Amino acid sequence: MMNMLSARKILLVLGACLMVLLLFNSSTDHTKDEWGFFGHRRINRMAVFTLPQEMMPFYRHYLEYITDHAVDPDKRRYATKHEAVRHYIDIDHWGTFPFPEVPREFTEALIRYGEIQLISNEEDTIQMTANSILKGENYQDTVLFSVSHPDLPLFLPMKEYKEFWRSFIMPQYYEDEWIAPIDMTSKMLGLDANKWKKILVIDHFSEYGIVPYHLVKTQRKLQKAFEHKDVKSILRISAEIGHYVGDAHVPLHTTENYNGAMTNQVGIHAFWESRLPELFADETYDYFVGRADYIPKKRDYFWKVVFDSHALLDSVMAIEKHLSLTYPSDQQYCFEERLERTVRTQCEAYATTYHEAMDGMVETRMRDAIHSIGSVWFTAWVDAGQPDLTKMLEAEFTQDTKTQKELNDAYQKGEAKGRAHGNE
Repeated sequence: MMNMLSARKILLVLGACLMVLLLFNSSTDHTKDEWGFFGHRRINRMAVFTLPQEMMPFYRHYLEYITDHAVDPDKRRYATKHEAVRHYIDIDHWGTFPFPEVPREFTEALIRYGEIQLISNEEDTIQMTANSILKGENYQDTVLFSVSHPDLPLFLPMKEYKEFWRSFIMPQYYEDEWIAPIDMTSKMLGLDANKWKKILVIDHFSEYGIVPYHLVKTQRKLQKAFEHKDVKSILRISAEIGHYVGDAHVPLHTTENYNGAMTNQVGIHAFWESRLPELFADETYDYFVGRADYIPKKRDYFWKVVFDSHALLDSVMAIEKHLSLTYPSDQQYCFEERLERTVRTQCEAYATTYHEAMDGMVETRMRDAIHSIGSVWFTAWVDAGQPDLTKMLEAEFTQDTKTQKELNDAYQKGEAKGRAHGNE
């Protein structure tokens, strides 16, 4: 028995040593597109070590890809205006916990805050916006509207209206303008189709962030990639969903006051999310988070991640506010040389005080994100029927260098589209 226990301990120590070597065996030759992405790369990298032995060889083989491409979604914010909203949700814009006015299903959320604009042949515009969604046996799921013209209906059955959105509006989600078919819309609303020149649908929801909805969608995509044994898609989606899961674990990704502008705390986003991990994650954080778990209810799980993050927001803001008012002002910011540039950032002593005052919060959220990402990958693989990943190691894999170059070029130009991240 003692020999077996000793052998097991030796294996555990060797495994830990190998894990540490793999953790730090990455390039330290930082370029512009690498600085500030420390946390995402570290989280994705460590998530690989939560996987079961059936998955580990595959993800270990592509460890550098999973690590390096963890930051692709942030780079894509410089290439398309549609990317930024995938990283956050300003849940406090819609009320207070448990946020009953925010439907947990994406189509319903867009319906709840969507607007139909009917433009007549005479260029007059009338509008109807969802006022509320009534659910329950008595209402049979009904959408109630505020309308600007008496000919417009005050309510529609949710089933019918939702099918209209799914068939005609959702496929246009990434278009600059959502145009509804005149015939079908007029029929649904009981209007004469000949009166209308154009019918538009306006999205008033997405600008406040869609990260939990995007996670559900991306989770399904990863499952499909496993089902189709598409190595390229498995790797790309695994790396990118890791980024979004990581963002969902950051309290400042759940609020309109994401960078402290509303409370005179501008810069708190980068302070919490980048500066603290860069200073302390190598020396003090424990990345051994255990094995990945299966996630039975994906939507509920992702919303819980968001709510757990949001529950920490008051502490994030209040501790920094108190510290900024009581710590010597001339000792809060210092200048450091980075990438041949002099940058102004929080002094290490000041950052240490903030870090300690939060009592391990940043480390805990990083650890939770690591375990969460591994669980997301594991769940997609299980739901896909647990395909043999060892066979996929033999598949020829080539990166899309053209797309990657375009992504890097867009980032290097430094013109973010959509809402700023808060780290600039």
